[in-house]
Amino acid sequence: MIKVSVIIPVYNVEKYLGQCLDSICSQTLKDIEIICVDDGSTDNSLEILNRYSQNDSRIVVVSQGKNKGLSVTRNTGLAIAKGEFICFIDSDDYIDEKYLEKLYNCAVKYDCEIACCGFIRVSGNRKYKMMQFDKEEVFKTIEDKMNAAKVPEHNYVWGKIFNRRKFLDGNLVFAPYRYYEDIEITLRILNTLGNMVTVPDIYYYYRKNPDSIIHVPTTKKKQDFDWAVSELYNYAAQNNITLPEDKLFERKYFIKLWGFTLLKIYKKEFFIRVKLFGFIPLLTISR
Repeated sequence: MIKVSVIIPVYNVEKYLGQCLDSICSQTLKDIEIICVDDGSTDNSLEILNRYSQNDSRIVVVSQGKNKGLSVTRNTGLAIAKGEFICFIDSDDYIDEKYLEKLYNCAVKYDCEIACCGFIRVSGNRKYKMMQFDKEEVFKTIEDKMNAAKVPEHNYVWGKIFNRRKFLDGNLVFAPYRYYEDIEITLRILNTLGNMVTVPDIYYYYRKNPDSIIHVPTTKKKQDFDWAVSELYNYAAQNNITLPEDKLFERKYFIKLWGFTLLKIYKKEFFIRVKLFGFIPLLTISR
């Protein structure tokens, strides 16, 4: 029996792909499948995947040929997954050696459909602990699950495993050809699936990759961000879910004079904050 299907979207990450795959292949939980979906990489990523698959029969390599984006790539992996649970890992990130074992064991132990752990942001040679849990604890209501997983502040599908059957039964798919798809779907996942358990002492390592396509600003990305946030708010309203105002998304605007920041404006759904010189609180306007 396959306990966890690991779904890895891959696109032009030859620099980091080996570390990602090494961390998954060396997992203490052995009953896994590793689904690597190449999204039309133009570097050596596909060659690296094929080389790893020759040495580990658990690795399944799928080539989409043409670049279709992260959402479609994740959906492709989801469609062929066979595990009891599914897990999403980005190809420039990596995980602790006992990551899957501890998440799976806790999910089974407490009969939960979601298991969630902390994560560490990797920036160059520096590591920053962004979220951690001190104990195994089960959360049942959507508000408690959101608070524990720090959603919507951290709208990420990685750092968690999900019951595959319940995921599919809930018709949960990533919006095709959209950026910021995690923002749109994470709350829906937490609300659709059942209880969630938090798992201490393991981490997902999220790499802040300056070469990632998400860090190159475009009009399309701005539009998709606005769309994703709007979908999040609409879903919450339709399902009577109260979102914590202090954790909602904000946009930053700068008013500069001769290149010097005069005012920094933080605009959120329910209020606007203005800071003089970017760090002195000036005023807050409720909307």
